[in-house]
Formats: sequence, C-alpha cells, structure tokens
Amino acid sequence: MSEKNWAGNYEYRARIVQPQSLDELRDVVTSAPKVRALGSRHSFNDLADTDTDGVLVSTAALPAGIRVDAESRTVTVGGGVRYGDLARDLQAEGWALHNLASLPHISVAGAIATATHGSGDRNGNLSSAVAGLRILTASGETVDFTRGDREFAGAAVSLGALGVVTEVTLDIRPTFDVRQRLFAGLPWEAVTDRFDEVTSAAYSVSLFTTWHEESVSLAWLKELDGVATTVGDDFFGAAALTEARHMIATMDVRNTTQQLGVVGPWSERLAHFRFEFTPSNGEEIQSEYLVPRARAVEAIRAVRELGPLIAPLLQISEIRTVAADDLWLSSAFGTDVVGLHFTWLRDQAGVESVLPALEAALLPLGARPHWGKLYVDLDGVVPGLYPRLDAFRALADRLDPEGRFRNPFLTRLLG
Repeated sequence: MSEKNWAGNYEYRARIVQPQSLDELRDVVTSAPKVRALGSRHSFNDLADTDTDGVLVSTAALPAGIRVDAESRTVTVGGGVRYGDLARDLQAEGWALHNLASLPHISVAGAIATATHGSGDRNGNLSSAVAGLRILTASGETVDFTRGDREFAGAAVSLGALGVVTEVTLDIRPTFDVRQRLFAGLPWEAVTDRFDEVTSAAYSVSLFTTWHEESVSLAWLKELDGVATTVGDDFFGAAALTEARHMIATMDVRNTTQQLGVVGPWSERLAHFRFEFTPSNGEEIQSEYLVPRARAVEAIRAVRELGPLIAPLLQISEIRTVAADDLWLSSAFGTDVVGLHFTWLRDQAGVESVLPALEAALLPLGARPHWGKLYVDLDGVVPGLYPRLDAFRALADRLDPEGRFRNPFLTRLLG
C-alpha cells in the first residue's frame, strides 16, 4: 500500500524502508537502482520521492547520537533527529540553537537540505548553523564537509542530491529566554511605509494575513528576555492582545507555544507550535516565496492585489524575514530575504490554478520558492535564480555519477 506525505497531498511512488543502523543504510543505498532519503515527510511536492523501482529511506530509526562539544560550541546529531528532540536535549544541558522553524517536528537533515528557516532580521535560516556534515554517498562511502572547505557551501543545502546525510554538526550558543506577544490589526500602511522598523522590533517578527483584510490580522513578536524593548501595548497602531490566539482562528490555541509575554526557554518559544501537540491534522498545502528584502514591499503590494484570487483557497499567510548567507542553494544566498508563506486549503487543483498568477508577480522580483513547498515554475525561471547552480551540479555529478539520488524534481532543476 502506498504512503503519503505529512499533509496527505502527495502519494509516494516508491516503497519505504527504515534501516536501523548505518550498515543497513549502506546496504540499501548501494543495492537500490534509485534511492532518496525521507525525513519527517514535510515536503509538499515530489522533492523526496523517486522512481517506482527505487527505494525511499526513512531516516527516523537511524542512531540519534546527540553529542555536545562545549569547547567548540557545537552539537553533532544524527540526520533523522527532529528539532524538538534536539532542542529539549540542548536546553537540558544549558545550550541553544539560534532559531527554530515554525514546526519543531521536522528532521534536522531534511530542514537544512531545503534551507528551511525561522524568522528574524539578523537570523540566518537553519542551514546557516551547519558547521559540518557527513554524507553517505551512492558508492557506500562517507564524505565529510566542514565549514571552510571549498565545497561546504554546496553541501549544506543539498536537496538530497549528494547522498544521505547521516550526521550534522550545528553551532550552538548558551541558552536564552524568550517571551511572545501578539498584536491585532496592524495597518498595511505601517507595513509598507515602515517595513524595516516593523520587522526589527523584536528578535523575530511574523505577520499573519489573508491578504484581503483591511489590516494585518496578527503581528507575532518573539522578544529576548533581558533585552530592552521599545514596544509597549501599541505596535505601529496594532493593539496588544490579552488572550492567546492561534494564527488560524478556527484552530485550537493549545497547539501554539505560550504567549502573552510569559517568559520561557528558547526551546519552548521560538517555534510557533508545541512539540507535544500535532499543530493541525495536515489538511493543508503550503507554498512559500523568499523575496530579496529590497523588493519586499513591491512583493507585498503585488500579492495584496491578488487577494481576491487567492483568499478563497487560503487558510493563512505569514510574512517574515531571514538573513543572508553564502550557501549555494539557499533561498537567502547573497541577500537578506522576506518570506511570503501561504498555507492553503488542501485543494491541489485549486492551488495549482492560482500559483501561476502568484509566481508571475513574484518571480520577476527575484523570489525563490521554498524547495520543499508547492510551486509550479511554468517558465523554468527558478534555476536561473541560483548563481552557483552549475557548481552544485558538478558536485552532485562527482558524488553521484550514476544519478542514483537523481529524481524528477532534481532533473527539472539540474537537467
């Protein structure tokens, strides 16, 4: 019986195996004609799939091996480890990561392979914390990459094209505390006229909207405890909330991390959703476009014009910022970016029908789609948005000369 991704909108074509050890993993990789690594199944497209005669390797049962090196301020973990588990272990030892994605349920290797991110003007995406990684290649050999190596910037965000990431080493920092405050009714004029002031007002700022509203429905601030704030009960015209809220009004607020200014450890505040709860039933499709920050206001205005078209299919949309990095296939390569995230109803045909109009507005501005979320790129624009794509192609060809890890998604991207 075939299996599906987390959201249920994509059905895998290949069979799934779950090796318990690195030796078992090596046997699978070297014997299968086609193979892809499968993490927490949070991709919404065919990125993680392979041909019907191939094999999908679940990394969930591989050794976790969480090891903190206090001297180098790094932690090394198995690629299948989920961020929620890692965060709990780090917090217990007095350490922290610089950021978390909205969902702590996703796997470390899968998140960094797709340049998944959290938020914050000065916060790079999750892959920017990678200090090293170990990859099992198609030949069964392991290859190590360390920050500073000539091809490290190509390996950190790999889309699974180089092999199976078995270990990742991440930068860590001493633990810190965070509080979350929510504000309702942020005027659009404040967003477009004072964008830099709005997004720099806290460690992380997220804006939630359905695009056809008179104002942004929710501003979600994550503030560092002990750092002075200039934000009182008014946030550029938005009023502070006195009751906790889910970003989607119909969803249970208990799924979200604690709000209303209650201070807590980073591990329980930086993600939007609690690790111990499933944030929704998966009845959704997600898309996201990372726009160069210099074009962000143009992009926001363009999407607002499309509000009547996209609103019937939309559950909620989030606007947030990510700092630039130098990783070849990162959506923030070479530029600070602003993510325009769309959580759609699970209507595949409907969403695919509106994405061309959305991409016609955003791709000419240099917007890069999130690798693991749904996009269509009808005109084949996306490969040209990555200046180091040829270098990455050469790296993939060297480590996987027979194309064992190549799949339709990668063929569209790399040829």
